[in-house]
Amino acid sequence: MTDLSGTTLPRIKAALDASGLAYEVWPCDDRLADTAAFCAHYNVPPSHSVNAILVRSKTDPARMALCMVPATHRLDVNRTVRKRLGAKKASFAPPEDTRALTGMEIGGVTPIGLPPGLPVWVEASVMALDYIILGGGNRTSKLRISPEIFTHLHNCEIITGLASPG
Repeated sequence: MTDLSGTTLPRIKAALDASGLAYEVWPCDDRLADTAAFCAHYNVPPSHSVNAILVRSKTDPARMALCMVPATHRLDVNRTVRKRLGAKKASFAPPEDTRALTGMEIGGVTPIGLPPGLPVWVEASVMALDYIILGGGNRTSKLRISPEIFTHLHNCEIITGLASPG
């Protein structure tokens, strides 16, 4: 484990430590936090970079879920996500909703240490990877960890067909 004081939020660090899994915290230039720039600059295979995408129903009150999808895949919002939310229509949540709900900025959102009650849905193909790269809870760090971390999260489901290569 790499300890970079101040780069991870205390609730994220506590959840990582409680999992018992080995992990690394990687520093990241905030200008390079978005997936494509991060992977290119830091020589990380996009297949191992897992994006956190907050989705919401277009009903009132909105139902939301944080979807975890490899950077090489496209989230199936119009079928799988919409049906799982029990909605007629679903869409990506705007950045301000993501900030308000998670306390994190786009480019750094992680499923680790989220407020209780927000479902986390993980594309099943992620679980076959030997390691994954996740947001560190901010735009200045990333986490390298086993996908087994998802089995340690509350309210988390592994879903086949959540996303497809694309």
